[in-house]
Amino acid sequence: MQLTSYLQNSCLTVALTGEIDHQCAKKYIDAIASKLEVYLPKTCILDFEQVTFMDSSGIAVMINAMRQMNKIGGTLSVSGLGSQPMRVFCASGMDKIVEIKEGIL
Repeated sequence: MQLTSYLQNSCLTVALTGEIDHQCAKKYIDAIASKLEVYLPKTCILDFEQVTFMDSSGIAVMINAMRQMNKIGGTLSVSGLGSQPMRVFCASGMDKIVEIKEGIL
């Protein structure tokens, strides 16, 4: 698990890497929650460009981030979804409730 982030104009971008499965999901959830608590952004973008695999645990990561953003009155979006993570994202119905950003951020 590796996570990098940066804040610009009240927008927190969090880049995730590698595989997101049950073994690392809790660490991602905690790390993202910590960053959201510290920065209180208006927008949070989860960047999946470097994610090579995601199972339903990746959906849990998104849902937790979305709940926290809702609590602080912000919005969540995702970017960089590759084909495998995109299939999981769409199969879960998350594509109907979380905005997918296209292109380079």
